[in-house]
Amino acid sequence: MNKNKHVVPNKNGGWSVKSGGHEIARQRTQKDAIQTANHIAKVDRTEVVIHGRDGKIRDKNSFGNDPFPPKG
Repeated sequence: MNKNKHVVPNKNGGWSVKSGGHEIARQRTQKDAIQTANHIAKVDRTEVVIHGRDGKIRDKNSFGNDPFPPKG
């Protein structure tokens, strides 16, 4: 089973992409980390969970089987 990708701040002032509690990528900016996480999540068909500097979830992007897909 594929794990969601989380974009979180790291202790060095940059941003990490984590999956299953393991760091799988490190970027200088949150924007770059989100792009990396989105690319990986598209391949894995999982969700990206974006955290702010305070650790709180601020956004999500789904690239898998969305139980509530947009209508239209």
